[in-house]
Amino acid sequence: MLNIPAAPALDGARHLHSGKVRDLYEVVEGPQAGHLLMVASDRISIFDFVLDTTIPDKGEILTRMSLWWFEQLRDLVPSHVVSTDVPEDVRGRAVICERLDMYPVECVARGYLTGSGLLDYRATGEVCGIALPPDLVDGSRLPEPIFTPATKADLGDHDENVPYAAVESTVGADHAAALRELTLQVYARAEQVAREQGIILADTKLEFGRRPAGGAASAPEGGIVLGDEVLTPDSSRFWPAEDWVPGRAQASYDKQIVRDWALSASSGWDRSSGEAPPPLPEEVIDLTRARYLEAYELLTGESW
Repeated sequence: MLNIPAAPALDGARHLHSGKVRDLYEVVEGPQAGHLLMVASDRISIFDFVLDTTIPDKGEILTRMSLWWFEQLRDLVPSHVVSTDVPEDVRGRAVICERLDMYPVECVARGYLTGSGLLDYRATGEVCGIALPPDLVDGSRLPEPIFTPATKADLGDHDENVPYAAVESTVGADHAAALRELTLQVYARAEQVAREQGIILADTKLEFGRRPAGGAASAPEGGIVLGDEVLTPDSSRFWPAEDWVPGRAQASYDKQIVRDWALSASSGWDRSSGEAPPPLPEEVIDLTRARYLEAYELLTGESW
């Protein structure tokens, strides 16, 4: 169903795993041998299908944005990045990173109500066991940001929101508390940065790992490290602040354009068929690339 293409062979690296967007390798030669090589492709996925159509430059945009954010957050939490000196074939879209013992939980912070959180709220008045005020609507700003963890689902399955107690039982009370605190600290910093650029950070998903004892000297042994990607349009909901109107779906800097087209009559796709959506038309590809680029340039202040 996911239809993930075969990862390209890279000199000095052994392919380990491919996800919807990223390909992971082990570096087996040279001074970085033993580290991991994480490559962001131009693939795009919707509704658990990896599309045959790619979005030009998407992998490089995600990588450059993550690197920028890792730098903004370095005083809060170290990142997994070791080097950007990568094979020429993947330069600009890949990083050398540490091996971490990843926590088996998706660390999600929400400052606004939408997505799966909205569905849970409509059903129970709560999100991940946190009671929220009545009469909130799609896009409502929450009284304060909340930590709403989710399980890490197998590839092709959906993550499931869980109460905080489930995180405590999985990783222990001390680690759960540290993950919650770090997640909310990262969200608070990023929300402020984004707001200054006219962008609302509605929510974001983070992944943390732990250095094994005897790990790198740049953080205490066993310290928590921010991994994977961070604060990109693939892992976060960014909305133009000037267009924010609670009570409706918000314009967003992500692949919502692709989802909307796939569900429209013009695509001719029947979601219940079990078949992948058809190839994207050029205008959808161009609009999606433009939205990713706009988010990158607005947030970082850098020109593509």
